[in-house]
Parts: sequence; C-alpha cells; structure tokens
Amino acid sequence: MPTVAEIEKSLYELAPGSLKMDWDNVGLLVGDPDRQVQRVLVALDVVPSVVEEALAGDFQLIVAHHPVMNCKWLPVQTLRQDTPQGRLLRKLVQSDLAAICMHTNLDAARGGVNDALADALRVIDPGPLDESQIGRWGHLASTVPLKQFVGTVCRTLHCNGIRYADAGKPVHQVAVGGGACGDMIPQALALGCDTFVTSDLSYHQFLDAPAMGINLIDAGHFPTEDVICPVLVQFLQAHFPQLTAQKSASHREAIQYYVEGEK
Repeated sequence: MPTVAEIEKSLYELAPGSLKMDWDNVGLLVGDPDRQVQRVLVALDVVPSVVEEALAGDFQLIVAHHPVMNCKWLPVQTLRQDTPQGRLLRKLVQSDLAAICMHTNLDAARGGVNDALADALRVIDPGPLDESQIGRWGHLASTVPLKQFVGTVCRTLHCNGIRYADAGKPVHQVAVGGGACGDMIPQALALGCDTFVTSDLSYHQFLDAPAMGINLIDAGHFPTEDVICPVLVQFLQAHFPQLTAQKSASHREAIQYYVEGEK
C-alpha cells in the first residue's frame, strides 16, 4: 500500500507546488507521512462531517481542495477544544487521520479545477485567463440565450440557486473561474468574453456588469469547485490501483436559497 508521502508526491505531479499563490498552504498539512493508506476520502473541504465520514468508513487520508489551516482566511493561532477549528484539528490528530490539501496549485494546473469546470460546461478549447493560469476561457459549440445557459449551469453543477446579471448578450464566448474569481472580470472582458461563470461576486460587480457588457453568473463557490473531486478520485485510482478512493457523500453545498412564492 502507498504511504501518505507517496500520495502527496503523486498529487504534486498533477498540481505542482510552484503553481500555488504565495499566501497559500498546500500539501500534507496534518498526519504522518509514513503511514500506509488503503482508503482515501476526497472532498472539497475538511469539515466535521467529512472527518466523521472518514472515521466511520475507516479511511486513513482525506484529500481536499481547501486548506484545513494556515490560509489567509483562517490562520491557526490556537489548538483549543472550545473553538471550531481547534476541535477539527484535534480530532484529526487524535484519530491519526491525515489531510492533504491542493488549493491554488490545483486551480492553476492543467487538468485541475478550472479545466474540470470548463469541461463540465462544455467550453471548447479552453485557455488560461491570464499568466496566473487560474481561470479558463473558450467558446460554446453554438450560441445560446443567457437564461438557457443559466439553466444549463444550474443543472450541470447541481446548484441550489444561481445569481446572475444580464448584459443583454447571448452566450458564446465564455470564461470560467472556479471559486472566487470576480477580480478576473477585466481579463474576461479583454479576451472578448460575453459571459463569465464564477462565484462570490459582489453587489457592485453585478451592478456594473451591463455597462461593462458582460453577463455574470455566480454559480456558487462549492458547485464551481466540487467538479474537481471526481477528477481527484479518478487520478488516485489510476495511479494507485490497490487504493480505494471515494468522493465524500456527506459534504455538499452549504448555501440555501429562498425565493418568494416557492412552496
């Protein structure tokens, strides 16, 4: 059976550490590099439900996209049982459960998050939005009305809801950015894209979209990035045939939507 370190090394071949943002924290973040692994659970995030699922299923390793600690939005300062992050990290350590996280390096990598998103939405011949390699752009096989495309995005990514801004353009030249890529709207515009699919967009970005001449589709952080989990499962199974790799069944979109008039 492979060790945690051997699996980490293989994942770095898919998503080299050199591609990560300077502030990011990737690789083996919790656990024993020398521990042998028989079962790997793949999830977008290392959250309590995923940890409990891993323990119940006798998994030795969680492979996730978002870092479990020491990232710019949740730096580790303490390891206390009376804080949510402290409880989670203590549970991992006490259970000898390892966690490998591949974040912005997996966003930028060929075959990573953004290629998986482009492929899911049938964006043809996708190329990088800029030199960071994060984000992709290409075209659809045929031009479609915006509302039709919004419906396709919602169904394909299994979104609970979609926020969008209509710039009065049909959809043909499409940019995608898994997760929070709203700061890449100028790049999408410069490449002639009429539509940008990403998440975590602000009110003012929606407000300005029609004047800028670009349709904005906020499909949610989880749906635009969860597409990488099946890719990781397939990658691990191909590189370690003796391993059982499985996508988390417990982790799902956290955001719910209420629309007036719904029953």
